[in-house]
Amino acid sequence: MASTAERITSLVNDNIEVDGQSLDLPDDLNISLADSGVPSMDVVAFAKLVTQEFDVELTIEECVSLNSLRELVDFLDSAA
Repeated sequence: MASTAERITSLVNDNIEVDGQSLDLPDDLNISLADSGVPSMDVVAFAKLVTQEFDVELTIEECVSLNSLRELVDFLDSAA
């Protein structure tokens, strides 16, 4: 089974674009979707995908408190 980081990377690559271009994700996933120019509605949609993919509850507060995809991966790993 793919690691959490690999699964998050795949979800981003398959579902997130900025100005018609896919994001250039760093290997360490130390990137914020909002700071990368991803519209807030797309961030919300991505959060819904994450909850479905990982079968976890992710509140608005938790989404806002996670500053990077790396923090999201750590959160998901700790919830597993």
